[in-house]
Amino acid sequence: MEANTRSTGRLPAAFLTPGSSSFMDFLSAHSPELLPGNRVLPPVQGAIEIPHGTTIVAASFPGGVVLAGDRRATMGNVIAQRDIEKVFPADEYSAVGIAGTAGLAVEMVKLFQLELEHFEKVEGVQLSLEGKANRLSTMIRSNLGMAMQGLAVVPLFAGWDVDRQKGRIFSYDVTGGRSEEHGFAATGSGSVFARGSLKKLFREDLTEGQTLTLVVQALYDAADDDSATGGPDLARRIYPIVTVITDEGFRKLTEAECSEVVRAIHDRRLQEPDGPRAALL
Repeated sequence: MEANTRSTGRLPAAFLTPGSSSFMDFLSAHSPELLPGNRVLPPVQGAIEIPHGTTIVAASFPGGVVLAGDRRATMGNVIAQRDIEKVFPADEYSAVGIAGTAGLAVEMVKLFQLELEHFEKVEGVQLSLEGKANRLSTMIRSNLGMAMQGLAVVPLFAGWDVDRQKGRIFSYDVTGGRSEEHGFAATGSGSVFARGSLKKLFREDLTEGQTLTLVVQALYDAADDDSATGGPDLARRIYPIVTVITDEGFRKLTEAECSEVVRAIHDRRLQEPDGPRAALL
């Protein structure tokens, strides 16, 4: 909404009117043009090159869930950015990783963060993890028009379920269809290769440290076969964004912590290029 510079300084009536606890519903009612899915794209001839984010992986362990993403963004056959961040906290107990059109994806994450914060302020309690997953599904569905024009956003959502006391993972398609994944999940251009790595290495009894190694190993394997996925770059000190969500909340690994995991895998791969399973032991 535009500011009224001639007003007495009071908020517009729309902000003081009781309504839904959903910030998206508030925007839809009072400023629908601000929602990303309501924007009208100008006509273009031929395909346009837009930065895209790629591989996101997640895996659960008995005490929580790990969500990680590589750092490369591509624009056609060109590397648009080498150190993009694709994993963000949604709130205290959840995180979202983005794959797809980078600009729209980041904007959607910011709107999702605001949606959860708005609900908590209005209702006085946090939305359940199931409710958060449903809200994100609605936001993706509202972007369907953009997705049909090639500007798709396909996130991966993970968090700690306070009610069930366990880590949970949700994947989505471009229509907003939601699926709960059990154990592990991957999305993005390198997801086929990352999922294959996760499938072979995942166990139900992994520790947090082993799960961190597992997701970084999966990103390594995806980068081996997918040009749009960037593997850890030791020379430039560009490492995956790795986050952990437990009953203590969201935590992002520091560069030093991530470097330690990456270097351990790198050293092991130099010794045994075809034996990634040993990296978890």
